[in-house]
Amino acid sequence: MNTYMVNGVELAAVDRGTGLPLLLVHGFPLNHSLWQAQIDGCAERCHVIAPDLRGFGTSGVTEGEVSMEQMADDLAGLLDTMGIQEPVVYCGLSMGGYIAWEFWRKHRPRVAGLILCSTRAAADSPEAAANRRLMADRVLGEGPAPIADAMLPRLAAEVTLTRYPERVEAVRRMIFSNDPRGIAAASRGMANRADAKSLLPEIACPTLLIAGQHDQIAPVAEMRAMAEAIPHARLVEISGAGHLGPLENPAEVNAAILSFLGELKR
Repeated sequence: MNTYMVNGVELAAVDRGTGLPLLLVHGFPLNHSLWQAQIDGCAERCHVIAPDLRGFGTSGVTEGEVSMEQMADDLAGLLDTMGIQEPVVYCGLSMGGYIAWEFWRKHRPRVAGLILCSTRAAADSPEAAANRRLMADRVLGEGPAPIADAMLPRLAAEVTLTRYPERVEAVRRMIFSNDPRGIAAASRGMANRADAKSLLPEIACPTLLIAGQHDQIAPVAEMRAMAEAIPHARLVEISGAGHLGPLENPAEVNAAILSFLGELKR
């Protein structure tokens, strides 16, 4: 991990390989290690950049609220600081996908392709947004345990929960490694994020959507509807996976990413 000062905060990021830049943007409330199998599996074929977002992992923390727009600007600033001027393939999971909409809105010349994993274009309902704000307050008072207990059963498919306890434990460690202030700030930012459905027909770059077969949070049907709304998009369904396909079925996710990168290079 290297560290970079970006927009007033220190961001940590993995930087491996050469060639076409692949920016891996983790979900909530995780960190870059969600992508370890993709870092290991793709770094010989491209230039992998996998940051810890503001407030997560070993990156610096901002209290209060951090918007998806701020995180998108952080990523653009990170690329500047790293000296990466060529367009990147932006790959985001869940919250990383919410940030992708803002990255496309504000920094679209920097996007060679989009990979959207287990994410949604719709904004939160008023009830869901209120729950995020309540959880932010609980995490500040009690630490990461409430959010780990609430989210873990929904993040992974049943087969992962029963057969691969080490993967579930890895996710729990990621959650507990984060500063509660960072978790709370991002939770509030997600609650206030803009709806992105109207943006989908405007996405002009090649786009791959990766959906988990058993995802309860971003169901396959919703991901398929997004793929149909984006002009140059296709959907890959990951067997046996819930919301965390890159960790639950890394072989299929890596195959989908590498195939997409190969198409872009051609």
